[in-house]
Amino acid sequence: VQLQASGGGLVQAGDSLRLSCAASGRLISVSNMAWFRQAPGKEREFVGYITPSGAITRYADSVKGRFTISRDNAKNTVYLQMNSLKTEDTAVYYCAVRAALLYSDRREDYDYWGQGTLVTVSS
Repeated sequence: VQLQASGGGLVQAGDSLRLSCAASGRLISVSNMAWFRQAPGKEREFVGYITPSGAITRYADSVKGRFTISRDNAKNTVYLQMNSLKTEDTAVYYCAVRAALLYSDRREDYDYWGQGTLVTVSS
């Protein structure tokens, strides 16, 4: 499995940005996927999660109502739509795949990781 995250950049507070994660591998369409982020000097933290069908999503409290995860299995791509961005959203964002069927927001439960894309939100 290979994951390629893209779409990061420099934006102002209040702006929107959409990240993409292109995945390769025959099991992607049946795998749970998630976004995590890591701010400078901080631990990598959970952002959101989506089931294989896209029917169920979960979000960290810090992004709930502002971020939306979706996926297009025909394109093997997962998206993270980020609205009303805040300076505290500044981080490197990573997409990840979890082979197991159960939900998890723990980074150690994810099996494959992309290289990350940097999002910088200025005030």
